[in-house]
Order: sequence, then C-alpha cells, then structure tokens
Amino acid sequence: MNKETLGVRVTEGEGSLPKVVLTSAGGSEAELYLFGGCVTSWKASNDKDLLFVRPDAVFNWKKPIRYCYLSFVRCSSIMSFLAVILIKQHGFARNMDWSILDSENVEGNPVITLELKDGPYSRAMWDFSFQALFKASVTGASVKGLKGCKTLNKDPDPKNPVEGKEERDRVTFPGFVDCIYLDAPSVVHLDNGLGDTITIRNTNWSDAVLWNPHMQMEACYKDFVCVENAKIGKVQLEPEQSWTAKQHLSIN
Repeated sequence: MNKETLGVRVTEGEGSLPKVVLTSAGGSEAELYLFGGCVTSWKASNDKDLLFVRPDAVFNWKKPIRYCYLSFVRCSSIMSFLAVILIKQHGFARNMDWSILDSENVEGNPVITLELKDGPYSRAMWDFSFQALFKASVTGASVKGLKGCKTLNKDPDPKNPVEGKEERDRVTFPGFVDCIYLDAPSVVHLDNGLGDTITIRNTNWSDAVLWNPHMQMEACYKDFVCVENAKIGKVQLEPEQSWTAKQHLSIN
C-alpha cells in the first residue's frame, strides 16, 4: 500500500481485527475489515450509517462478519461472484484475510484495492489458484459535463472573480465552492454521492453556477450543493417580445 495515502487510515477494529477507514474530502466515510473484505459502515456527511451490521455479528477471526448492504449487488459484486463459483455458503472469501494491494487519493476521494489469493484454506474446498480484487472508494457529490468551460471563480474574493478554465472531468466539493461556468453545456450530471445521478437539462440558459454555503452556513454545508442554470449576460427585450428558459431534472 502507498504510505500515508490521504483519506486512508489502517487501525484496530472490533475484536482487534485490522480495519481500514476511508474518509473523503466531502466528509463521507466508510469502514472495511480485512477479514472477509467486509464493508461494515458507510456514512454520508450527515453521520447517518447507511449500512447495517447484525447485532449478533462477531469479530473474532472464526466466523464471518454478518452485515447487510442497502444495495447488495452494487456494493458486493466480488463477494457474490465468489459465492456463485464456490461450494461453501456465501463463498469462503468472507472467512479469509484480504490484503491491501494499493491505495490512492483521486481528487479528494480515497480509493483502496484489496486482494485475495488462494491458500491452504481455499484449496481444501476449491483446488484452484485465483486472484480476487475488491476496490472500494468513498466519494462525495460531483458534477460532470463542465470540462473545458471558462470559469469565474469567486473564491476567495467574490467581488473579484478569477478567470480560468475547468480541466476536471468531475467537479467535486472538498470545501467552499462558488464558481460561474460560462457557455456551459445544455446537459450536466450531478452525482449525489449516494448512488443517484441527477440529469439537469436546460434550454436557453447559457451558463451555470456551482456553489455551497461552506463557512456562511458551516452547520449544513456538507449536506448539500447547488447546481444552478444561469444567464450571466444581458437579455434585451423589445416591447411585446419574450424570453423563455427551461430546466428539466431527471434522476437515474
């Protein structure tokens, strides 16, 4: 594992089992146990745990950690895969120690890759060599579709925006954000960090604004971000003329 990866911390968990804590710049957090490669906790920035660990779960290297995912297929595809091809109920992967193969931080979001290989325990049930990789990451909200736009960044001085160009595929919110995007596309996508993608389509809005309240509303800035369609330039109308702009939201 890369040493001292930002947002990745290895510590001692329940029953002295090694545990990895992932913390994103946006405040989301997840906990993974190397025994079984189990994600036992996932909290968004509001500190509400979105995963459930059974009250009778044990952490002792003898029995698998019993937990439930809100979305089993999405979060535990590698575990489901092993369960299908192996004889033991739910597979033997959750009864073995996984190792940390790699870790990195991508735009404030920690990513860790766990590895599991065959050994005497697995060979006793399934006499084949294998390598299984399980990649977990914690991300906050992000907006996609603004790469290449000219920007007017109002942080740190709202009265004197700094001109620039957006180079990122995904714009994230690691702290205070207040930025105007000129000549923005008609479609952008907001990933709310909880598995939903909100598509924002517009007609006649030429620009976009991304902001969060940060220090102005410190108690709640981690709970929401704002993606606005905007018209920064003037719209001049003659008598009896009209101007119409539309915004359409859909969620996937």
